[in-house]
Amino acid sequence: QPHHLSSGRSKMEDHKTSRLAATASPLGEPLLTATGKRVVDGDAEAQLPPYRSAGASFSRTCLNLTNAVSGIGVLTMPYAVSRGGWLSLALFALVGAVCYYTGTLIARCMRADGSVATYPDVGQLAFGAAGRRTVAVFMYVELYLVAISFLVLEGDNLDKLFPGASVELPAGYQLRGKQLFIVLAGAVVLPTTWLKNLGVLAYVSALGLVASAALTASLVWAGVSESGFRGSGNVLNLAGLPTSLGLYFVCFTGHAVFPTIYSSMKNSKQFSQVLLFSSVLCSLNYGLTAVLGYLIYGDDVQSQVTLNLPSGRVYTKIAIVMTLVNPLTKYALLVAPITSAIEERFSLAGSGPARVAVSTAVLVSTVAVASMVPFFGFLMSFIGSLLSVMATVFFPCLCYLKIYKAKGLRRVEVAAIVAILLLGAFVAVTGTYSSLLDIIGTF
Repeated sequence: QPHHLSSGRSKMEDHKTSRLAATASPLGEPLLTATGKRVVDGDAEAQLPPYRSAGASFSRTCLNLTNAVSGIGVLTMPYAVSRGGWLSLALFALVGAVCYYTGTLIARCMRADGSVATYPDVGQLAFGAAGRRTVAVFMYVELYLVAISFLVLEGDNLDKLFPGASVELPAGYQLRGKQLFIVLAGAVVLPTTWLKNLGVLAYVSALGLVASAALTASLVWAGVSESGFRGSGNVLNLAGLPTSLGLYFVCFTGHAVFPTIYSSMKNSKQFSQVLLFSSVLCSLNYGLTAVLGYLIYGDDVQSQVTLNLPSGRVYTKIAIVMTLVNPLTKYALLVAPITSAIEERFSLAGSGPARVAVSTAVLVSTVAVASMVPFFGFLMSFIGSLLSVMATVFFPCLCYLKIYKAKGLRRVEVAAIVAILLLGAFVAVTGTYSSLLDIIGTF
């Protein structure tokens, strides 16, 4: 074993043995072997047990991973194309390929040490305690903001579906419109956050995938029956490319939960196959939605394409309902790492009531923040440009280079990773600057 791997493992074992020897990891997977001993020797592949008797099957993992990757970014795809032009779809394909590759890098990093079970663990293996803290901060902030954007999406679309709705509360306070529906969405999603088993969440994930397909079908219906296809639009808009790139990265922003899903698999060696299947399937759905939405509404398309659909139409109601179902099926999967980290920090892991309390507190906080966020599109662009780029580009690439440099990497692979890092730096700088200007402009 390379020295840096051995020393990294030693530090991680000292940190975890006393805390986790008798309990599950934050992801519900033990860090010990079946005999109760840690694996400290052997090749990197052998150190991670490839098959677990209790874990998600290949098909269930496909559902979970596809659901994690196929997020609400699908609604922003037509808007992203309108900002960057038709040629920006080539960059979308590039972003998809990059995010698939960096996802496989995360899996390789996890195979380097059998005790690695979370994204922060990967950071610690590569860069010690500082790496763990850095990865954790960015990962949890990204997941938290994405969870908030889910609730903002629910509020916007339900307000369009039921305009003017309001509820009188005690003390003369009134909940109305978007805020009312954000609270209701939080109440509906709350029970799913109490689930610990990702195999159970696979059934919820299946519902989310059906909702994504139905949303795309509704756009086809809208284009054929009512609006028609304009067949125009900008070929290329350089000024809008940073925003487009940021939104494209949002579409593949599942890396923070990849270790969670990887650790939940019965056969973790199949992760790359599952990731490829999920990436291709999601890319096709994203691309079709982008083309349809931009063809129908052109440069008038809004940050959520469902807001362009005319009120009262059957396909509009179907699209909005499907849009609402999608985030509800994903919220629990994304906040699971946050909840687990809080339980671990306060030594609450394994306690059912504690998990319910922590999950409820996290949801209440996201509901409160979501009620004050008015700029969905700009928030999504900011998440993609800064936080998602860190999680999908910088952390996987840098950790992989650090962990495996002693073993020797091919020059072609190193060159490819450097090119990916340069692309990530461009998106992080230009996209973050552009999205922050847009957000400031709303005040």
